[in-house]
Amino acid sequence: MKTSTKKNTVATLAALTLLGSVAGCAPTTGETGGTDPADTGTGTSNDAPYTDGEYSASGSYQSPHGTETVDVTLTLEGDKITALEVVGQGDNPDSKRYQGEFISGIQAEVVGKDIDDLSVDRVAGSSLTSGGFNDAIEQIKADALA
Repeated sequence: MKTSTKKNTVATLAALTLLGSVAGCAPTTGETGGTDPADTGTGTSNDAPYTDGEYSASGSYQSPHGTETVDVTLTLEGDKITALEVVGQGDNPDSKRYQGEFISGIQAEVVGKDIDDLSVDRVAGSSLTSGGFNDAIEQIKADALA
């Protein structure tokens, strides 16, 4: 094969490869590249909107003194938490103290945030209470999708 024929063949193959790569990124029939028009937001995806309203749930967690509980009531508007109330149900003095510390700092961590973006770990020195809080949030999310 001549050198010019080899160059033409290589150039043609390179062009076809590039064209194939670009075509592979293009939407196919019915795809818009955005949201799926068939998705009606009925809760079948992780981005599904939650129903606005007030929700309550109790979440439990294990402490060195046994199972403890916190009650969480929040208001959702446009998937954002606009109001929050947390009530501790600790029996042990240590649990009551840590729940109180958690409750004193949780508003600043949560109010105004999207409920799906919450990542509560340690608040105001309390790390175990967040387990009960997160448990209650998961229950509220399930209720808000229904």
